[in-house]
Amino acid sequence: MSAEGMNPQKDPLHPQVQPPGDESARGQDGQRLQHAEGASKPVRAPAAREAQPRGAKIHGDKPIDQAEAAERFIAAPLHQAAHDARLWDVRKKRDAATQAIPEWEELRELASQIKTHTLANLDTYLEQFEAAAKANGVHVHWAADGAEHNRIVHGILRDHGAKTLIKSKSMLTEECGFRHYMAANGIDIIETDLGERIQQLDEEEPSHVVMPAVHKTRIDVAEVFARTLGTDPTNDDAHYLAESQRMTTRPLILQADAGMTGCNFAIAETGTVVTCTNEGNADLSGNVPKLQIHSIGIEKLIPRIEHLGVFIRVLARSALGSTITQYTSHFRGPRKGTEMHMVLVDNGRSARLGMEEFWTSLKCIRCGACMNTCPVYRRSGGLSYGATYSGPIGLIIDPTFNKRKYSTLPFSSTMNGSCTNVCPVKINIHEQIFAWRKVLAEEHQIPLLKQGMMKAAGAVLSRPAAYRAAIGAADSALKALPRFAVYNPVNTWGKKREMPESPKQSFHAWYKQNRMKDGAK
Repeated sequence: MSAEGMNPQKDPLHPQVQPPGDESARGQDGQRLQHAEGASKPVRAPAAREAQPRGAKIHGDKPIDQAEAAERFIAAPLHQAAHDARLWDVRKKRDAATQAIPEWEELRELASQIKTHTLANLDTYLEQFEAAAKANGVHVHWAADGAEHNRIVHGILRDHGAKTLIKSKSMLTEECGFRHYMAANGIDIIETDLGERIQQLDEEEPSHVVMPAVHKTRIDVAEVFARTLGTDPTNDDAHYLAESQRMTTRPLILQADAGMTGCNFAIAETGTVVTCTNEGNADLSGNVPKLQIHSIGIEKLIPRIEHLGVFIRVLARSALGSTITQYTSHFRGPRKGTEMHMVLVDNGRSARLGMEEFWTSLKCIRCGACMNTCPVYRRSGGLSYGATYSGPIGLIIDPTFNKRKYSTLPFSSTMNGSCTNVCPVKINIHEQIFAWRKVLAEEHQIPLLKQGMMKAAGAVLSRPAAYRAAIGAADSALKALPRFAVYNPVNTWGKKREMPESPKQSFHAWYKQNRMKDGAK
């Protein structure tokens, strides 16, 4: 049967994708495979259906209300619990994979140093990459921002009469609003990554840099595919859904006029673009059409091919807890009869490179480890941030694009430091989040009420006597006040949690009574 003739709702699955009894990948010894998705236990939600909570409401440049969107996500207990469980499962696999190699911390340090060196000499390596790519027969373009990137790619497609383009996952193109721009100009874009395709069909942005649809349950995906692909709305079997998407998308891939990939790493020495995937879709996007385009953020450069092994080892372990991705693909030059273009994109990166406290965020390799460990992200969902980049790394990156719009995001953190601990290139994420809070406060980019509260808190915390008096008064008040006076919209600490019981005495009072001789201060 041809792909074109398949009816996803009626036709049986291909024998190779029939689900095993427990849906768990196993090796020849019968044991569960301990890598990537092969080691994941299916997260099964109860049979009851629950509407998928949508993301933050966007109102131009007005500050994103992440808290409001997070409340809606938390109010959907099936989605919140499944999201939390999935990401914590990946975090645990990451821990197991990194602890299995004694040189892990050495690899992190080496990756960080390579990135530091590259960013300190970025102009040199960009010129080297351009020269090498041109020598390989590649057309190299430079884009100052996302709008110019979109115009360049549109011009390439127009010159070749291309009307359809297949692409693999690329956070850079999401950042540039590429798909929406092309739709407005009559170009059909087909996402080939399964998660990205789900999000595209549901007209949503990706919620995670590695797992774009991680916030969705299988019931959600079944409903999306039934509405857009004609599948059986009652069948939420993962194998059925994946195969249905494959069989409906494959003809579009084979007929596409052009293909596009993102870039995990760009090697200055050879002019090579490297992509890391587990579905092989980047290979299809970069090889099936005769016209190939690669979008590259200028921070993705590394000096030499020998450095690639370091990043391949830390990326896969940090992203999914696997030793390596299923496909590590190198795009160096066009094959005979084809044409290859590479677009190097700045879009604020040069400006960020000049920010003393935030330039090291350019080391980020988009592994998503900081998201998987973050308690705020796990319980509020990536779409609640209202930005291309969510989670801890997003709190640093997003304000560089628009301080006003993303002024609330750096406050969506518990500052526990777990994000910094898991970062494979050793970005001091939680310290940069705190630094952004200071910048936004100094530039009055936070609400007046919060400014007043922070100013009052600063006055109290800077005076020990005033602080001790305030603590005593608060403890007495908590014991005496009626519940409605404590749990109300003004007291955000009382939302979704019970206030702790007040101790009989403060630590200072206890220490003075039990440890200080003669009451000496």
